[in-house]
Amino acid sequence: MHENIPANIREIFSKIKNSGYEIYLVGGSVRDLLLKRTITDWDFTTNATPDQILEIFPEAFYDNQFGTVGIPLEDPQTSQKFVMEVTTFRTENGYSDNRHPENVQWGKSLQEDVTRRDFTINALALDITKDEIIDLVNGREDLKNRIIRTVGNPDERFKEDALRLIRAIRFATQLGFQIEEHTLLSIKNDANLLQNISQERIRDELLKIIGSEYPYEGLLLLKNTGLLEYILPELLEGKDISMVRPGRHHTTDVFEHNLLALRYCPSKDPIVRLASLIHDIAKPRVRGEDENGLVIFHNHELVGARMAGDIADRLRLSKKQKEKIVNLVRWHMFTVDENITDAAVRRFIRRIGVENVKDIIDVRIADRLGSGTKTAESWRLIEFKKRIEEQLSPSPFSIKDLAIDGNDIMNELNLPPGKKIGDILQKLFEEVDEDLSKNTREYLLKRIKDEEYEQTSLSNDKIPH
Repeated sequence: MHENIPANIREIFSKIKNSGYEIYLVGGSVRDLLLKRTITDWDFTTNATPDQILEIFPEAFYDNQFGTVGIPLEDPQTSQKFVMEVTTFRTENGYSDNRHPENVQWGKSLQEDVTRRDFTINALALDITKDEIIDLVNGREDLKNRIIRTVGNPDERFKEDALRLIRAIRFATQLGFQIEEHTLLSIKNDANLLQNISQERIRDELLKIIGSEYPYEGLLLLKNTGLLEYILPELLEGKDISMVRPGRHHTTDVFEHNLLALRYCPSKDPIVRLASLIHDIAKPRVRGEDENGLVIFHNHELVGARMAGDIADRLRLSKKQKEKIVNLVRWHMFTVDENITDAAVRRFIRRIGVENVKDIIDVRIADRLGSGTKTAESWRLIEFKKRIEEQLSPSPFSIKDLAIDGNDIMNELNLPPGKKIGDILQKLFEEVDEDLSKNTREYLLKRIKDEEYEQTSLSNDKIPH
């Protein structure tokens, strides 16, 4: 395995080792070396104290109470800067908030350090000089058998740090592993402890589950362990709310449909996948019946958009992420009509946003496959995608794409800056949107000088856009 470790990482190891201290590669990096997975985080543990590490690496920094020193490095291939962490052996106790230890002491042995860790597969250590795995908790056997198991008593591990409840499921979905029986039972028993964890940390783990190879299985695990109640309780409202209607594809309840939409979402983007997961989240709240007694979900996309915004706020998503999810949920019911005009296609693109076009198509495919259809795309959706592609390149999607701007209008009509300039630009844009050939500087300059056009442009009657 030595040859699979970058030279600058081996250099850190050698400097500490040559200074007379014990040092081991530990945790997820060792696990991923054995699984031959891509490694993004390299972590070392050592008996050197933070002050001693800083003596060896003057450029390093230490700004926490957990013994973790950050050493700035640069990837020789990409020139990207990153931080490599070296943590002193430590023991911990006193977790009154189910997250942070109240007492941290420097440990004297690797044994003390690994037995405080979360799962056996994350408690393996590697002596790089000997290319030797040190396994003090039977982690290699669990790795071989594809098992997620806590180090020691699972109830104690989860009460120490309740984030481990959702991390167990995250590792299972990322690696395709099973959660060991006693560990799984403790997750169920301790699920309520997740209330003590910040939404930011829950969000990070949830997005990793959603972005994993097995997101459907991950959400089922969250539901079956009781964790989903503390993460996305709105999803559970869809249990036993049937979507079955004569002549329709739907064959499940709302809850299962949402999970299947997640499973079949073509996008790898966790935010788009999250939108697929919650696209029909409002259906239980708007459920009704039509004049024939058949179930309907009137305006569920409108109510769903508001709910999506609330979920985004609760999970502390960024403004940009929130806007994307709300937009995708709001417009996932877009009409696909082979008779739609080019101008209507452009209005659709503007409404959803050029950057979200592919994402809304992915949500539609997820919705379709999650409803029980056998094909990802109907012939109408295929044709609609072609129409979108045709309109993306040549089309103006906002006033700024016009061949003239406000300065041209002020110069040609001798007008001061103000609302009238915007009104004229809006009218020009609406005209060009119906006929793209008119978006030339020559035509638009001639048009604004037209007396009839100027009068209507400057009137108070505006065409809604």
